[in-house]
Amino acid sequence: MASRDLTFRELARRWWRPAVVVLVLTAAVVWRLVAPGLGAPPNLEIATAATFLGALLLRNRWAAVVPFAVVAVSDAVLGNTQIMWFTWSAWAVIGVGAIFVRHLRGPARYAAALGLGVGGSLWFFAWTNFGVWLMDGLYPQTLDGLLASYVAGLPFLRTMLLGNLVLVPLAAAVASLVERTEVAASPVAQPAKP
Repeated sequence: MASRDLTFRELARRWWRPAVVVLVLTAAVVWRLVAPGLGAPPNLEIATAATFLGALLLRNRWAAVVPFAVVAVSDAVLGNTQIMWFTWSAWAVIGVGAIFVRHLRGPARYAAALGLGVGGSLWFFAWTNFGVWLMDGLYPQTLDGLLASYVAGLPFLRTMLLGNLVLVPLAAAVASLVERTEVAASPVAQPAKP
């Protein structure tokens, strides 16, 4: 397959690609809404994996909006704190990171999945905990207060990191499966008659 972006017309013809993305995006929203009630650890999320899958299957720059869709829909129900701009901008960076790897295949795709899972988790942790320190008033506006914010966030980082180490490579596997199914289902060129 070519390593160019897919047009909206091509995505409409390959409707199963956006359908899989919408299904995973819906699962990410539902998970964000019900996870606390199920006793799931805080910050065990599907949004990073949905973002990576969206970038691989849609192979379009617009896939960067996938994390915004998850956060916007779930925040409309859950509400958000005063660090909303830190949370949303953290997801924006993860979305942009995902579109940079949208054309990778094979081992490079799985390496990128691990990189986005680890890098996205660390970035989200660093940026949003900085936002908590800066905006929420929970910690003194000192270096010790900033360090306390980061120490308090370590259990959340651990959960997000472990989840993304499994879920983002799983998203890469799902994208590969969809692509292999596409190739297997495409009509095989008929040999020319003599």
